[in-house]
Amino acid sequence: MALNKVGREIPDAYAEQFGTFGSEFENVKPYAAAVHTVHPRTPGESKLLDSIHDAIVKTGITDGMTISFHHHFREGDYVMNMVLDEIARMGIKDISIAPSSIANVHEPLIEHIKNGVVTHITSSGLRDKLGAAISAGIMDEPVIIRSHGGRARAIERGDIHIDVAFLGAPCCDEYGNANGFEGPSACGSLGYALMDAQYADQVVLVTDNLVPYINTKISIPQSQVDYVVKVDAIGDPKGIAKGATRFTKNPKELIIAEYAADVMMASPYFKPGFSFQTGTGGASLAVTRFLRQGMIDNDVKASFALGGITNSMVELLDEGLVGAITDVQDFDTPSGASLARNATHLEIDASMYASPLSKGAMVNRLDMVILSALEIDTDFNVNVITGSDGVIRGASGGHCDAAAGSKMAIICAPLIRGRIPTVVDKVTTVVTPGSSIDVLVTEVGIAVNPARTDLIEAFEDLKVPQFTIEELRDRAYAIVGEPKPIEFGDKTVALIEYRDGTLIDAVRNCK
Repeated sequence: MALNKVGREIPDAYAEQFGTFGSEFENVKPYAAAVHTVHPRTPGESKLLDSIHDAIVKTGITDGMTISFHHHFREGDYVMNMVLDEIARMGIKDISIAPSSIANVHEPLIEHIKNGVVTHITSSGLRDKLGAAISAGIMDEPVIIRSHGGRARAIERGDIHIDVAFLGAPCCDEYGNANGFEGPSACGSLGYALMDAQYADQVVLVTDNLVPYINTKISIPQSQVDYVVKVDAIGDPKGIAKGATRFTKNPKELIIAEYAADVMMASPYFKPGFSFQTGTGGASLAVTRFLRQGMIDNDVKASFALGGITNSMVELLDEGLVGAITDVQDFDTPSGASLARNATHLEIDASMYASPLSKGAMVNRLDMVILSALEIDTDFNVNVITGSDGVIRGASGGHCDAAAGSKMAIICAPLIRGRIPTVVDKVTTVVTPGSSIDVLVTEVGIAVNPARTDLIEAFEDLKVPQFTIEELRDRAYAIVGEPKPIEFGDKTVALIEYRDGTLIDAVRNCK
């Protein structure tokens, strides 16, 4: 076993293949960009195909290839299941899939894994029954978990080589000009799909809304598209917002949100032209509401807001409190509609969002970011992948990307969830290193990373209870007790890549 810089054991074979995590930026170096095959079109050739079956035949998918998908439809996605079901019917095996993320709706993957259709997976995360099956050891090869910026980096550098990308396109013409913010299955920004369209050897757009040529609002251009397939439906828009955009009335979450907004406004970064990113959970949405009032009261406007976007952020843009929104993904219908109508609401790809090998990722320009955690330990390491039972049930997302890039990364989390402590001695799985985390906000108070002496000084007069992180851990343990160690087996079921491609942790099978 190799030991990385956050004290995690990485099996030697994987440590040699990927390298082990050292620090946030030591592997940010010049690189040779990935090369992909281009299939030119001549005048008169049609790109329009009758079915997914025809697209699989035309692109020449055979055993052992890598195909990709985007997750902008989230729990409403139909495309991945549709394509994999057809691949299975055609008898194709040993497929690697590289979706930007995987949702509960993709549970049929379990049978495709059992039947040898899918043998390798890289994704931002796994959930529900699929996560449990992976954690139980259903696959021979470990899943590779990559952050959104890490996936962009892997595609750019050629660590992920996509043979065929199947991309759901809510609005598309017959030659492949597409966007995500028009049509019955509108999902908003196609920020993650833009990477696949640029780098895949072949690109198939799957649409339920074929419009006359030329579709004048273009996110994915015809010059990157090989084929277009019209189907009855590519997704359910109701699934896009499922579980993501609830407005909380939970007193605990409201206290956390108010404390977090107070921390933001007491920081040296809260000044005209500041930038920020918030999440989509109940507490994070409430942070935006508290911050809005603080911006009005103090006459402070933000230069831009970043990330997965919700209507709360769009409202700040419409009120003139935010100068621009840079949008890699939308979590509700109003956000997608804003992207279509608002010139200062900008669609960006995952590389521009968060790739550490980009010539300029937006996360590098962040002043403050609000992030969540399943667990945080006394070294400020954060886990957003595995539950308290060791089962994979979350996603890396842009967590480590935004934490590394921002000037102040704030974790919002309750002290305990149910009977489970959130603040612990050692997290089950490290996704974001503690060196990237600056403040933990809970309902009982905050803890500042002792390395941030500047923030400790800035918060001297802050009227929010302040503790050491060890004191917050002790409070959690006093309520629910110290958690018993999880029993793991010897099989590595997932590898957690840091955004630079090195391994920050490895997940073993649950007994």
